[in-house]
This record gives sequence, C-alpha cells and structure tokens, in this order.
Amino acid sequence: MSLAYIALGANLGDPAATLNAAFDALGKLPESHLLRRSALYRTAPIGFTKQPDFINAVAALKTDLPAQNLLDRLHDIEQDFGRQRTLHNGPRTLDLDLLLYDDLQIATPRLHLPHPRLHLRAFVVHPLFEIAPELALPGRGRLAAWLPAVATQGITRQ
Repeated sequence: MSLAYIALGANLGDPAATLNAAFDALGKLPESHLLRRSALYRTAPIGFTKQPDFINAVAALKTDLPAQNLLDRLHDIEQDFGRQRTLHNGPRTLDLDLLLYDDLQIATPRLHLPHPRLHLRAFVVHPLFEIAPELALPGRGRLAAWLPAVATQGITRQ
C-alpha cells in the first residue's frame, strides 16, 4: 500500500462540519484506509481575499489506488459536496488536494507531486507537521525546515 497525504479546505456553509464529513468520505474510499487526521485550522484566504476564512486540515491515507485514480476519487468527493470550480482561489464548499503520494515526483497537466506549493502554505505545513513531524518532502528536505517559511502566515488551531 502507498501512503498519501491530502489537504482539506472549505469556507462556504459549515466548513468544520464539511471537513469532518470529508474525513469520513476519505475513510470510505475503496482500497484505502484513513490513518490519521489533523486538527482543524482557521486561515485567511490567499489571492482572492474578499471571502470568508478557510478551515483546513490534512489526512494521511494508506491506499492501493494509483495516484491518478486517487485524484479522481478526490474530485468525486468534492463534487459530492457541491464543489464548483468557477474562480481560482475563490470560495469553495470543499477542496481536496493530493499533496504527497509516497516519494513520487511527477508533473502532468492534471497532477503534480509533491504538490508544488505545499511547503509555502501554513494551512498545509502546520496540519501536516502535526500528523507527520518526521516527514521529508521529496526534493525539499524535512517538513520541519519549512515551518519558519510560513511563520508569518496567520493560522489558528480550532
């Protein structure tokens, strides 16, 4: 089985309830097992800032699904929660990003692994560090080394 890390985020409706339900949905994926889930974190939006704060988290998943198939299942879950992709960095009911899949490093039009900005976002680094403090990012070194890079970004554990 492979080890995947998934970022969860939402800022429409009841984001905390949505993320808890999304954790449940991840736990029901075929050929997969939810290993760990982080606490929920509140962060300000990036880019398009005239929108509500986000609630974010990270999940660790053991899976036999190939990375591309896992990404497809994540998009299915987003759609089940009413996700519409209309505005880049805009408000959303649920966002699921495949951050890491074992040590796989790939770049295709649909999938980049590791996620290209994961090490620059407090809303990913902090919850990921919570559940995997010894993690090394392929091509970027230890996750802990990136904590100072996101230290000025506002994040509050819920």
